[in-house]
Amino acid sequence: MNTFKGVDYFNIDSLLSEEELMIRDTVRNFVSEQVIPIIEEYNRESKFPQQLIPQMAEMGLFGPTLSAKYGCAELNNVAYGLIMQELERGDSGIRSFASVQSALVMYPIFSFGSEEQKDKWLPLLASAEKIGCFGLTEPDFGSNPGGMITKAEKIDGGYILNGAKMWITNGTIADVAVVWAKLDGIVKGFLVEKGMKGFTAPEMKGKHSLRASITSELIFDNVFVPESNLLPKTEGLRNALMCLNQARYGIAWGVVGSMMACYDSALEYAKSRVQFSKPIASYQITQSKLVQMVTEITKAQLLNLQLGRLKDKGQLKHTQVSMAKRNNCKIALDIARDARQILGANGILDEYPVMRHAANLESVITYEGTHEMHTLIIGEDITGFSAFD
Repeated sequence: MNTFKGVDYFNIDSLLSEEELMIRDTVRNFVSEQVIPIIEEYNRESKFPQQLIPQMAEMGLFGPTLSAKYGCAELNNVAYGLIMQELERGDSGIRSFASVQSALVMYPIFSFGSEEQKDKWLPLLASAEKIGCFGLTEPDFGSNPGGMITKAEKIDGGYILNGAKMWITNGTIADVAVVWAKLDGIVKGFLVEKGMKGFTAPEMKGKHSLRASITSELIFDNVFVPESNLLPKTEGLRNALMCLNQARYGIAWGVVGSMMACYDSALEYAKSRVQFSKPIASYQITQSKLVQMVTEITKAQLLNLQLGRLKDKGQLKHTQVSMAKRNNCKIALDIARDARQILGANGILDEYPVMRHAANLESVITYEGTHEMHTLIIGEDITGFSAFD
């Protein structure tokens, strides 16, 4: 199999360290050899390829920026971003799995958990002996998570949880769920484990998007959660939003992988597809589309690289993550749609990855904050006025 060469019009590789390039190329080869040959079949059957999980764990792709004390790789944030980029070149569902395990499960346990919780869960999650999920979104509260109605009530020895969560990646196969619920009106994080009485996680069916990903409901019917499963350092909705910021960072990088997949597919097709006795790549309108694609990919790559460098310096603002997530998701969708047009009728076939990426990106542009919500986050930052209500 030919290794994917990537898209790098501005020699951005020269700005990456040897370690960053090695990690990127290792994951790139994994995707080319293990993901792409099977992903269309799994997408068609609406199944997640769980056999990839142990390989991803062995490569250190879960919680890769966390301490080696917990079995993690201690990589920088640019390397983490490159991992997300390459995984999403395979499929958004593959990147989503790794993103949830890392940014939405391991990160909150590391940041808000007790030493006992960290020592217990982080090595198990890093090795994928245990799978996690993140329960914030509810059936009636997506963009307004503060309106959540899932509640925890303090009793002797622990808490009773009641409520429901929706659109939860990995939920049905998860061994532990990081669940956000209101305790006396204050949002707290709880570790809800598979098998706890009253806790169920049915899989959601009938998706036209993220078909090669497990999406679930989480239902809590008088679930007893012991005191030891409260994340002790959680003290409000801000902590849950900090987790989302980690996930948004990964998405900003990830969608560049889908951009590259769609652009590469369209470019190769345009050079070989002949109409009116010439390859369609020789026509001005096709070239205009391809030039727009490669320009926007380059801009997104540079945005991500600076985002990662700021994160590694501890200088990152959440509004900058919002800008990258907002821009890159929209551009990725634009590129997928233009690529589909270049491929013509063939663009709807799963012989090509374009329509699958386009469908996936309809979810990616929505989750972890919609395009509109990120617009208002940045708008408030630059004007000083909140337009949320």
